[in-house]
Amino acid sequence: MNFNVVKGTRDFLPQEMNKRNYIFNTIKEVFLLHGFSQIETPAMENLSTLMGKYGEEGDKLLYKILNSGNFLEKVENLNEELDYKKLTPKICQKGLRYDLTVPFARFVVNHQNDISFPFKRYQIQPVWRADRPQKGRYREFYQCDCDIIGSNSLLNEVEIIEILDEVFNRLSLNVEIKISNRKILSAIAQLINREDKLIEITTSIDKMDKIGYDKVVEDLITNGLTLDEVNKITPILKLEGDISFKLDKLKEIFSALPIGLKGIEEMYFIMNNIKNLNIKSEINLDLTLARGLNYYTGTIIEVKVKDMPLGSIAGGGRYDNLTKIFGLDNLSGVGVSFGADRIYDALEQLSLFDENIEKTSTIMFVNFGEKEAKICNIYAQELRNEGIKTELYPDNVKIQKQMKYANDKKIPFVGLVGEKEMAENKIQLKDMISGKQETLSLIEVKKIIEGK
Repeated sequence: MNFNVVKGTRDFLPQEMNKRNYIFNTIKEVFLLHGFSQIETPAMENLSTLMGKYGEEGDKLLYKILNSGNFLEKVENLNEELDYKKLTPKICQKGLRYDLTVPFARFVVNHQNDISFPFKRYQIQPVWRADRPQKGRYREFYQCDCDIIGSNSLLNEVEIIEILDEVFNRLSLNVEIKISNRKILSAIAQLINREDKLIEITTSIDKMDKIGYDKVVEDLITNGLTLDEVNKITPILKLEGDISFKLDKLKEIFSALPIGLKGIEEMYFIMNNIKNLNIKSEINLDLTLARGLNYYTGTIIEVKVKDMPLGSIAGGGRYDNLTKIFGLDNLSGVGVSFGADRIYDALEQLSLFDENIEKTSTIMFVNFGEKEAKICNIYAQELRNEGIKTELYPDNVKIQKQMKYANDKKIPFVGLVGEKEMAENKIQLKDMISGKQETLSLIEVKKIIEGK
């Protein structure tokens, strides 16, 4: 029998969970500083909620959950219905969530009378995609999302960029924040009179970082563009210079295209407001940035680590009227999603985790027997009341075994209380890093631990 985990999923050891929680807590702290409130949604949603929201490719990557019982009982002419689009609704009504944004839109519609707009929410939960597992790409992974819905103000985009910068500075990750605008991409399609090919154009140019310009050209032609049309948009895709220069050039190119000018205007506003903030991360306008999801309508954001090759570790953007598909019209939102698993990989490979993160307890009391354990339990409770992580080894076994346990768990202090220490109301404290050992009162032990 095969007892391995499913490919694209992972078990996490305690030391790995300590590191993951460090990431989650860092992100959560920044969300809370900006006034976001936490929500959760179910792991599974009705397929009617999920299907058609992520494009053709996204629909294929949705994990569908088979109906319970004899799910084939009501399927007639099964052999004639092997097309997954026809068969799926007959055997599956539910699926695992693909992201947190579409379920959030459903949540907003369902609870519109219970929340105040603009609504600032954050959510830290796993999502699932039936993708081909590879380095940095998993079938089950966590997203850490924050969204502001119910406001058209571009100040929200400015705040999202500020949040990204704060999180990655706290994590000591050197990142590049790439921004673009879906309206600019629409103008590119209009420039060659191929609005009918907008999705194909954006999907192709979004691959520029991965496959290079020549392959993108091949992809565009395969998707129905002529070489002349590709050559016409090439100067845009290859535009070099700082953000102001690129925007000025685009303003000339799109002078007769209102949607393009609107996108440029939005970019100017965001960049002018960012100038007033102490943003430490590098910010660039990337005109090949498209992000495949169909629901983006304005600003698009993606974050990449500068010090190693890795896919995006955060991304998001503006989505106008996403809630319309669930019956609530004219509600615009903007948000960003942090990929916790890729952030973990980046911090691990760049050795950016603090060595103390793996520490589970700060002090462990050795168990010398029943009488000693009673006293140590009292000491442990008092230290825990002071917020110090403390444990007592449960069994009276050889001291070498107990010390090895403390070493394996990277516990920095060990408390030894024998008959002599009990008589004097003292604790023999051993520093497991320096090897120093001294006999102290509980108050002195507390001071030493807190001073570390």
